Amino acid sequence: MPRYKTVEQIQRIMSNLEYVRNIGIIAHVDHGKTTTSDVLLAAAGIISSKVAGEALALDYLDVEQKRGVTVKAANISLYHELGGKGYVINLIDTPGHVDFSGKVTRSLRVLDGAIVVVDAVEGVMTQTETVLRQSLEERVRPLLFINKIDRLIKELKLSPQEIQKKFVDIIKEVNRLIVEYADPEFKDKWVLDPSKGQVIFGSAKDKVGLTVPYAAKKGVNVMDLIKAYAKGKEAVEELQKVVPLHEAILETVIHNVPNPREAQKYRILKIWKGDINSELGKAMMEADPNGPLVFMINDMRLDPHAGFVATGRVMSGTLKTGEEVWLVNARIPQKILQVSLYMGPFREQVDYVVAGNIGAVLGLDKAKSGETAVAIAFKDMAAPFERMHYVSEPVVTMAVEPKKTQDLTKLIDALRKMAIEDPNLVVKINEETGEYLISGMGPLHLEIVLTLLKENYGVEVDTSPPIIVYRETIRASSQAIEGKSPNKHNKFYISVEPLNEETISLIQQGVINENMDSREMAKILRDQAGWDYDEARRIWAIDEGLNVFVDKTSGVQYLREVKDTIIQGFRLAMAEGPLAMERVRGVKVILHDAVIHEDPAHRGPAQIFPAVRNPIYAGMLMSKPTLLEPIQKLDVRVPMDFMSAAISVITRKRGKVLDVITLSSNNVRVIAEIPVAESLDLANELRSATAGRAFWGTEFSKWSPVPESMLFDIVAKIRQRKGLKPEPPKPEDFISPF
Repeated sequence: MPRYKTVEQIQRIMSNLEYVRNIGIIAHVDHGKTTTSDVLLAAAGIISSKVAGEALALDYLDVEQKRGVTVKAANISLYHELGGKGYVINLIDTPGHVDFSGKVTRSLRVLDGAIVVVDAVEGVMTQTETVLRQSLEERVRPLLFINKIDRLIKELKLSPQEIQKKFVDIIKEVNRLIVEYADPEFKDKWVLDPSKGQVIFGSAKDKVGLTVPYAAKKGVNVMDLIKAYAKGKEAVEELQKVVPLHEAILETVIHNVPNPREAQKYRILKIWKGDINSELGKAMMEADPNGPLVFMINDMRLDPHAGFVATGRVMSGTLKTGEEVWLVNARIPQKILQVSLYMGPFREQVDYVVAGNIGAVLGLDKAKSGETAVAIAFKDMAAPFERMHYVSEPVVTMAVEPKKTQDLTKLIDALRKMAIEDPNLVVKINEETGEYLISGMGPLHLEIVLTLLKENYGVEVDTSPPIIVYRETIRASSQAIEGKSPNKHNKFYISVEPLNEETISLIQQGVINENMDSREMAKILRDQAGWDYDEARRIWAIDEGLNVFVDKTSGVQYLREVKDTIIQGFRLAMAEGPLAMERVRGVKVILHDAVIHEDPAHRGPAQIFPAVRNPIYAGMLMSKPTLLEPIQKLDVRVPMDFMSAAISVITRKRGKVLDVITLSSNNVRVIAEIPVAESLDLANELRSATAGRAFWGTEFSKWSPVPESMLFDIVAKIRQRKGLKPEPPKPEDFISPF
């Protein structure tokens, strides 16, 4: 393992937070993130400047190098000097493909600034908007790098005036998104101003770039850049010596990204729900290296030789080997066995990592992404960090089985480890069919999972074609229905009704959750979602599928003793609905009354679960049940001549055109929505219909009811695939006849 000489320098500087910056590089796929990272790595002496831009050093997995696409977030701590002063830059290179947007969310949680890379020709694309929105939701300060300006000159052959107009249009669009998505106190403060050096113009491939102040200092301007490209390679290489890209980026980052202490003062308020005035809260607000340890884990990676490595940000205190910590979510103690800094694919062991920096530890193998580790003495004061809100959900499923029967145990172990590394991968065993099901963000996500299974774990599998994931919901309310336990000693009277969109949105955004104070939650639901205050105070559980359980009973004996079992029965019912055994979404379950046996032996889970599940299922089947299908937003840029061909592909696939925007005299932007079920071969159809002239991006948009005419067929196919009768059950099947 190489030992970087900069590690000692980094350790010396990291304690002085004035000279630390935590930044990420975010962008649409193929806009040049990893190439930009290469430039910074070369400047820090980690790779040769000759191969920078082609090495793609932070794409260190074989699958990334072969496919030319980043599939994971890569951390590296860099030492750089500016104006005679040394700085530590903790950098994360993130994926750009929509299927890996969950990894962008997890990376942003530990960052204070993000360089948004935009291809000068393609402009702001769908995923650019998505990652920018993600960064603003996490209160991460965005900066802009307009990359590949050589394409405007060599490929499009634009005049200097047209090039400058292109720059202005991109800056305006990014600023529009900042104003739209930033929290109110940052809308004006974070709007990008090129004159303040907040926009970089250049080419990562050619390692050349400048900002307005940097160019003035060097005595050049954007026109010199344009002229150099017009003259040829030698002129560009000469200019590269005058305005190297890494200097422009570092100057921008150091002057515009806040240091960790400044950033934590406003970020902690958004991402941590504990008491800010507690000892832990005050230490985090100050990023105090001498305070109690709080380590926010954003990523888990499997090192084949050392086990799971937890990567995250030290919010207060100092990470040291041998310290015992408390995992807040897992509710168990664990010991830190080793502390290190990530250097791309390598980990460099260090003695400590202080507050405000990003580090990696061995020993916390029971943690998951999103876990909070605190000093054991402060476990009673600790609160977890706010749950991360992913912009997409796993919507594509595939059945897998090992090609060799003897590999079954190896497959189960590999899938378990991969699900810990990647929280956006859902692994499920279908007990009835014996299938192993993996669900991911899209076809590419699952393809990468299969490749990693083979390369990292030596397991080859046979797969089913991709299956689209649906959700079950209802469109009407039911009466209260009696559910009896198998022994007839327990009865529950339960009704169901649809949740309104305001409530679903509040749960999705994490504004409300089942662990918060009931009065605070009731006030929010009353003011923002039209709930009755008393009913909202009686919410028992909020299911991850965005369902709510409300207790409206009064004076029921022994109810408290079986509360946890009732909630578990509710969650099991929500995990697989009655229509097609798909997860339920957007349903309110209300318990009106109950009769519970006095003897605990007669009210165990085997009795309570069916008594809770059956009336929920019967109520749903009486309340206009339907399926929701995942819908993608589609953003297509295409020449005017091919616009009708592109629209015809979209409409043929049950798509709906939302807007058509003219970009130039010859190019248009078509914004549409299309069901994921219809989009699996979209790439081939769009390419052939537009002679390869269209380029596009997609992102998860929403869940929408399937057309009524298709509902029965889709339900029947799903049920048959799961080994069930094609006809869905009737309400009577779940109601006790006596």
